[in-house]
Amino acid sequence: MQWFILILAGLLEIGWAVGLKYTDGFTRLWPSVFTILAICLSLGLLGIAVKDLPVGTAYAVWMGIGTVGTVIFGIVFFGESASLLRLASVGLILLGVIGLKLATQ
Repeated sequence: MQWFILILAGLLEIGWAVGLKYTDGFTRLWPSVFTILAICLSLGLLGIAVKDLPVGTAYAVWMGIGTVGTVIFGIVFFGESASLLRLASVGLILLGVIGLKLATQ
């Protein structure tokens, strides 16, 4: 169950990272409200997950999900660069997250 909570926290991290773009420097009310809510929920769920998971592994997985997801979102929806080096770097992050998950079992 803790891994599910951690994955949900990571997905919310993607939401708030992408949401930052829509807040326009926190000058737009509703995007700002949803972004702040996503930040609070994401950190709250991370806090619940680390009750039973190693904190280093949980934090790295949470951050990895957020990083990879945000980069992919940026490529698909914002037209950001999808260069080979960028994709390879994201792949390395993903491999690191998978490795940490496997090492925790």
